[in-house]
Amino acid sequence: SAVPRRCTFPTKLWLLVNDPRVLSVRWDTRGEGLLIDQGLFERELLGAGPGAAGDAKIFKTKNFGSIIRQLNLYGFHKLTLGPFGSTMGPRPGLPTAGDGGDNPHGPQHHFWNPHFRHGRPDLLVKIKRLTKANKEKLDAGLEEHGHLPTTSSA
Repeated sequence: SAVPRRCTFPTKLWLLVNDPRVLSVRWDTRGEGLLIDQGLFERELLGAGPGAAGDAKIFKTKNFGSIIRQLNLYGFHKLTLGPFGSTMGPRPGLPTAGDGGDNPHGPQHHFWNPHFRHGRPDLLVKIKRLTKANKEKLDAGLEEHGHLPTTSSA
């Protein structure tokens, strides 16, 4: 499934987490958070190392740190995994065989966003990129209209 080029970052994530062929990104057990297997993600989606899907230029970067930065810019919060990967979970409906806390691929990351939910693609439009201007407006309690109303004298 080709990811449309003009997709926003949250939409790309949504398509990936719901694609059964993508193994490095999945829902947590409650379907409210995103689990990312860093080592596998780098190989599978960033083209770092052998076994990378060369034609899948989904992200413009090969740097996992840039992906974390994007997650943060779009308001995703990092959650802490329990000592035995207790917040870890398989995709809904998949068997949990061998889903232990020890992972041969490297670090696991758990991210949460109130508008990123399993089965709720309608919420994606609420995930906005946090820009400096947006942040200042939010901090000031202003709406994002930007223009002063124009008054026309007849």
